[in-house]
Amino acid sequence: MKVSVAEAEGRLTELVRRAEAGDEVILTRHGQPAVRLVAIRKELMKAEARRVFLEAISAAGAAKATPGPDAARSQDFLYDEDGLPR
Repeated sequence: MKVSVAEAEGRLTELVRRAEAGDEVILTRHGQPAVRLVAIRKELMKAEARRVFLEAISAAGAAKATPGPDAARSQDFLYDEDGLPR
């Protein structure tokens, strides 16, 4: 999307939101590209750190899991054999 600098003054909030959403916003001066608005991306976690983090989350979840009826059948006691509420 190309927008003149003069027009961008009144639409700056909208243009920033579009840039944050991933749209390419180019500001022009006298019809020539002058500036490109781009969102600042947070640095992503490195692959090894991400793997360690996910393994820790998985281990924590496994430690809290208890054997028993599965979730799909956990509320069967609320209904009779015809599927109607008791």
